[in-house]
Formats: sequence, C-alpha cells, structure tokens
Amino acid sequence: MRKLSEALYLFLITLWVGGLWAIGYMVAPVLFASLGDRQLAGVIAGKLFALIGWVGLASAAGLLLLMISRSGLRACKSALFWIVVGMALMTAASQFGIQPLMVQLKADAMPREVMESVLRDRFVAWHGISSILYLLQSLLGLWLVLWSSRGLK
Repeated sequence: MRKLSEALYLFLITLWVGGLWAIGYMVAPVLFASLGDRQLAGVIAGKLFALIGWVGLASAAGLLLLMISRSGLRACKSALFWIVVGMALMTAASQFGIQPLMVQLKADAMPREVMESVLRDRFVAWHGISSILYLLQSLLGLWLVLWSSRGLK
C-alpha cells in the first residue's frame, strides 16, 4: 500500500506542476504567437488555465490527504505541506476571484474588446496580478518537484 501512495503522490505532483509549466510557459505563448486572433487565443488559454486550476485544487486535496494519512498531524510541520497549501490558496484565489473578475470585465466592455475599452487598465492590472500568482505557483511547484521525495516521510 505504501508503494501505491508514493506513486499516487508523485503522479499528482507531476500532473499539477507539469500542467502549470506546460500550459503557462509553452502552450499559451504558442497560442498567442500562432493564432492570428488574439481574442481567440485568450479564450483558449483562459479555458486551459481554468482546467489546470481545477486539476491543481484536486491534486492539492489529494496530496494533503496523502501527507496526513502517512504522517498524521506531523505533516503540518513539513514545509512541503505548506507549499501545497500555499499553491492551493493561490489557485483558489485565481480560480474563484481573479478569473471571474476578468471575465466580468470582458463582459462589461461589450460590444468592444476589453483592450479597446475604458476597462483596459483594470483588466491589465488584474491580468498582471494573475500572472504574478501563476509565476509564484510555478516556482513553488518546482520546489515541490525537487523535494517531492520528502513529502511522504
């Protein structure tokens, strides 16, 4: 049973962090560079970011349960436990706060594109905050990958 929990632990980290890096730093830039329509690229990228957000929340729940099932409340003393909690909180803030706000700004700008409206500056500011959170999650995820073998001890 121990081998199965270790395999699941590593799978969840790989799925979440690999997805963060692949979507944020490979897929999204290629979409914007390749598609002639920036709005379409943004819609597709937004759907992918939402998907990896859900994957992240599910992975975080699984990782925390695995850590607690293995170590009990001692897991709360682990830096990796708090990295997962921090990443999950950033994901939740983005998923349930920032992203819906950006969608609302786009809707409020209609019939114009948000980047051609008076809401442009607000959208750019929230997009910047979202990008910073994503970068922080990605870096914490890298730390999680590098130290992953310590999470179940």
